[in-house]
Amino acid sequence: MRNPDRILLRKLKQHSRLSNEDVAEVNGLSLTVRELAGNEDLIRQGDDPDVSAVVVSGWLARYHLLSTGARQYISFHMAGDWPDAQALFLDQMDHAVCAIGPAAVATIPHQELVRAISRRPTLGFAIWRETLIDAAIFREAITNNSARAKPARMAHLFCELFYRARALDLADDNALELPISLPQLGEALGMAIATVNRTLAELRASRAFDFRGGLLTIHSWPKLVAIGEFEPGYLHLKKPAL
Repeated sequence: MRNPDRILLRKLKQHSRLSNEDVAEVNGLSLTVRELAGNEDLIRQGDDPDVSAVVVSGWLARYHLLSTGARQYISFHMAGDWPDAQALFLDQMDHAVCAIGPAAVATIPHQELVRAISRRPTLGFAIWRETLIDAAIFREAITNNSARAKPARMAHLFCELFYRARALDLADDNALELPISLPQLGEALGMAIATVNRTLAELRASRAFDFRGGLLTIHSWPKLVAIGEFEPGYLHLKKPAL
């Protein structure tokens, strides 16, 4: 398993400058690795957690659960992401986070994080910036689902996930292991399963990409970017991933 400290630092350094003292503070945190099975919840809606978690391996997803049992997936998270950093600042979670496929997270006690932030405010700014970038991804998801046509909507999501994964060296030049099921894809994009299948068929015909069996294969990145109207500025990375 990859080093959780190193994974966390690499992600924070994507958007923030950290001093040697900040790095030492992160390396001194008590990290407890927890394994998650596919579809197992890390956090449930309404929880008041006393730890935050960094993804070490696999994929997690943030979702809202409706009273009917229906889910709306809001964002997907890969190694290095901090999908519940908001828990450090909120009393009660207004959403849930689950694994999609086997995954592992490293949990950090909130009390330790508060002490670390008080000692190293620049580290606190980096953590806060992480939550602000999450918010930017949420805003883009709202625009994507409400204002783009279905092929562009799906293409944009795949562009975002591939771009973020490449920035963290989690994807090959043209392929990414992405264990999102077609029903989950529909719940993320506001599409019925039949619409998901029709949209996938349409996009496959464009020869921009393919998505089968949990593997995203990029055939033409420029074409996929054009279809998805993808512009990565909202991810606020210091260096372009592609």
